[in-house]
Amino acid sequence: MRRRLLSVLLIALTGTLFLVRPAFAAQTSEELFRQQKELHEEAERLEEERKAAEQEQKSAQSSLNSVSDSIREITGEREMVNEAISDLNDDLVSLLATINMIEEEIEDTREQIVDTQAAYDEAKQSEEEQYAAMKARAKFMYEKGGQDMLTLFLQSESISEFLNRATYVQELYDYDRRELESYIQAKNEADALKNELLDAEAELQADLFELEQSQADMEQILAELEEQAENYSVMLAHAKQDAAAYQLKIKQQSSAIDKLATELQAKAAEEAEVKKAAEDAKKREDEEKKKAEEEKKKAEKEAAAAAAASDGQESDASQWVEEQDGEGSESEEPEEKEESSSGGKTYAAPGSATGSNIAAYACQFVGNPYVAGGTSLTNGCDCSGFTMSVYQAFGISIPRTSWSQQRVGTEVSLENARAGDIVCYAGHVGIYLGNGQIVHASTERTGIKYGNVNYKPIMTIRRLV
Repeated sequence: MRRRLLSVLLIALTGTLFLVRPAFAAQTSEELFRQQKELHEEAERLEEERKAAEQEQKSAQSSLNSVSDSIREITGEREMVNEAISDLNDDLVSLLATINMIEEEIEDTREQIVDTQAAYDEAKQSEEEQYAAMKARAKFMYEKGGQDMLTLFLQSESISEFLNRATYVQELYDYDRRELESYIQAKNEADALKNELLDAEAELQADLFELEQSQADMEQILAELEEQAENYSVMLAHAKQDAAAYQLKIKQQSSAIDKLATELQAKAAEEAEVKKAAEDAKKREDEEKKKAEEEKKKAEKEAAAAAAASDGQESDASQWVEEQDGEGSESEEPEEKEESSSGGKTYAAPGSATGSNIAAYACQFVGNPYVAGGTSLTNGCDCSGFTMSVYQAFGISIPRTSWSQQRVGTEVSLENARAGDIVCYAGHVGIYLGNGQIVHASTERTGIKYGNVNYKPIMTIRRLV
């Protein structure tokens, strides 16, 4: 009887073993559950790698957004410089035309001075010749005694001759005087004209000097603007290189993330397969154990019955066998715990659009994070995203970048600055609070914080309300 039971049991066990898949047929449920645990740990490691890669990709994307903003800002600033260069070139052309015109006027004036000098020299020579002739006649008349009327009277043979000689002498004197006055007048007029032309030339020379100074200044400014434009071109090229590098990095990270996701999916499928095999093996092992126990009990019952038939103790044997029945096992599932977090900062409503309300509203977010390219006052923003979002809360729309915000509203001096004004620096903006203080999204290390308005040179201060 026992041999028959053992044969049945062996056949049952053999049949069950042949039903198990070949890949896991030689493994016990304990080995399979251990393998499942290892696969699960491997999947968790892959998941951590995937999350790290996604975080790196997010950081690279943020950097790319920041570089893209820089590219737009640099491009705009370079365009402004190029416009200034164009305007300055137009002014320089006009200035050169004016300089050329003044140089021509100076040349004409110098020619007039030369002509006037020739007329002056001619008049001077005539005046000197006339003066010499008068001196000669006066000397002759003095030496001959013909200078006074008494001599003329005594030398005349008649009254008529005396009168004729006196009249001649008087006319000669009058002629000399008229000629001398005429030449002196011509000389004075030439001298006055020469002085006038010399003054005109001096004024033109002064104008020419000023224009040439302006030309030199404009050419220097033009050179500086051209150098600045070249610098912007270099900065733009570097920014584009950085952008290309970030784009390549993001692409590589996307490939890595996809690869990790594929591996994770495969690992999850393998884990599920091993888990299913482990559960099947456990179930099979439990069934085999139960069946073996049943066969064992059945054999023991038959043996007890056979023995009872001989000595009348069958019922006791059966009772003894039944007392051995009913083994069970219990398993408890680990209880999952959930953690929840609630609470956080609360923020007051913006209120009406006044400078003091804008400043007070902005101060609520001190301590919140700085995120390059961000615009969230709570989850993270950069400097221009901070000012834009604060003003947006009051229904006021301003441009996104710090460069563009330098041109909104009206400009005010630091002495006249009020709370709520936007303080603009080179590549940075903040909101003025009064008493020399600002609030601004500073850096990733410090986040949104208070600061001194003069912590670096101010480009401009803009007022919108």
